[in-house]
Order: sequence, then C-alpha cells, then structure tokens
Amino acid sequence: MITPQPRQRNNSPKRTVSIIGTGSYVPEKILTNADLEKSVETTDEWITTRTGIKERRIAADGEFTSDMAAKAALAALENAGITAEEIDLIIVATVTPDMFFPSTACFVQTKIGAKNAACFDVSAACSGFLYGIEIAQQFITSHTHDTILVIGAEKLSSIVNWTDRNTCVLFGDGAGAAILRHRAHGHGVIATRMGSNGELADILKIPGGGCALPTTVENAAERHATIQMNGRETYKHAVTAMVESARQVLDDAGLTPADLACIIPHQANLRIIEAIADRLEVPMDRFMINLDRYGNTSAAAVAIALDEANRTSRMKVGDYVLLVVFGGGLTWASSVVQW
Repeated sequence: MITPQPRQRNNSPKRTVSIIGTGSYVPEKILTNADLEKSVETTDEWITTRTGIKERRIAADGEFTSDMAAKAALAALENAGITAEEIDLIIVATVTPDMFFPSTACFVQTKIGAKNAACFDVSAACSGFLYGIEIAQQFITSHTHDTILVIGAEKLSSIVNWTDRNTCVLFGDGAGAAILRHRAHGHGVIATRMGSNGELADILKIPGGGCALPTTVENAAERHATIQMNGRETYKHAVTAMVESARQVLDDAGLTPADLACIIPHQANLRIIEAIADRLEVPMDRFMINLDRYGNTSAAAVAIALDEANRTSRMKVGDYVLLVVFGGGLTWASSVVQW
C-alpha cells in the first residue's frame, strides 16, 4: 500500500488578490411589467414605483443555471485574456443549482473545458457571489490556488410562484463571473465583511424541496418549493445590514464613502439603494444600477452589475469600488476593491 505524502505548503508571504476579468450573460427572453399585468393583478406603475424594476430576463425551458454560468465564464476568460485550462478552482454561488449534486460548478467545468479545476458550489442566497470572492481570496493568499473563477448564477424563474404578485414581479435569470489572481503591483481586494442572522431565516426562504419538507404528490400543489418573502421585514433588515456592513468594511480599508469611485449594490429594489445612498451620504450617480432591466437575480445580481460597470468604464485603474449585498439566511457581505 502506498502511503500518501503530505502536501507541501508554500511558505511565501501572503499574496494580494485582484479581479483580472469579468463576464456576464442574461437570457434573450424579456418579461416586461406589461407582460405581468396579463397574468397577475398588478400594474407597471405599481411595480415601478415600489421596486424600480421595468423588466427581467427569463431563461428558456432547456436553459439551465450551468448554461448561463458557462456563458458568463467564457466572457470573463476572454476579458481576462486567459484560457480555461489556467483555472484551478471554480466556485459557483447559486440557490438554483441544476440538481442537488453534482455541483453546478462541475457542469460548468465541463462546458468551458477547465479540466484542471477543482469545483464546488456556495449557497448564501443573494450574498453568494461576495462569499465566493472572499473564499477565493483566502485560497489565493494562502498559495493553495492561483487562478479562481467565481460565478453567481440563477434561474430564479424555476422557483418563483407565478401566482404570487408580491414576489413574481421581482426576480429574473442570469449569470455573472469574475476571475481572481495575484497581480503584481496591484492591491485588488482590500477588505471584506460577511455576516449572517439565522434567527431571521423565515422572512425570506424556500421552505419546501429539502429534507425538512420534501415535495410529494400530496403537497405539490401547495408550492412550498417556491420563494416566500415578507417584503416589509426584508426591506428593513436589508437597508440596516448593508449600511452597517459598508461602513465596517470601509473602516477596515481605511477609507470613507467619499473615496469611492463606484458602489455596486445588490440589485433588489431601487428604494433600498436610495436609502443606502442617503445614509452613506453618497450621490446616486455613483451607484451602478441595472435592476430596471434585470430585476433581482440573487447571487448573479452584483456579478452582472460588476461586469457591466467594468465594460462601461465606470471605474479606472486605481479606483476604489464598494460591493455590498444582502440575501436570505439572512446573509450579507461587503467588499472594497482597488481596481
């Protein structure tokens, strides 16, 4: 019997971690507020004034989370100027995996040809992408991995109750990706804060479909495996958690809101973003907002917005960028990145 040799750890100093490329993908189908007026009791005016959302993207029947994630990943690889074989870890943040196992990351690996990568998924709802960024940073700074692909991807249309007008108007499908690597003479991810409060799990959840409440023939019509949300409580806790997390991470980075060139918040509700802007005393034109076109895409939301900000030159080299998110769990996270 061969005795496995212990892995030799690199004792070099910790490395800085930069985002070297971004990518995103949204499905072709557009579902407008006017379209929703035909299926549930709502109006474009009601949705727009309460959320800021005008339309969202809906994946095709045969288009899965891994398909969207792979397309975002390929765009990020092109943006970074590297090949899939250079990726040695894939992290997919999602609450809508293709299946419970294998992980969606394993399907992405095959679809993009990243044959040298280890793969796993992260479940932190809308906060998942930033959780993935922090996990990736730890692997790179410790010299465990060198080039990591982090993806936020969701097919929320598959878990929405399309008869519930309070939730079905909010969500859409899509994927965003970032590639992280040490980059000489660059600081990259400066500081990250993550938090959770499981005592408030009931205000935003999918109660069914797991081992606690399996979907059966008898209960299938009750739609337990769809999103349930207490909107008022979610709004209140989202604003508080995101503002506090933003202030904490800015303190960690030795910065103030005035130092930020761009803020990329979770794309859930325009009122939440406006409340954050007011409390941080930052003008709205410094926020990257695309929820009017895509709605809330959960873990994909901040990733898609990051890619759009990158490709539209919302920040230049050396600028400070704040990413801040909030999701079911409850979970939240914030990161300060020097671009």
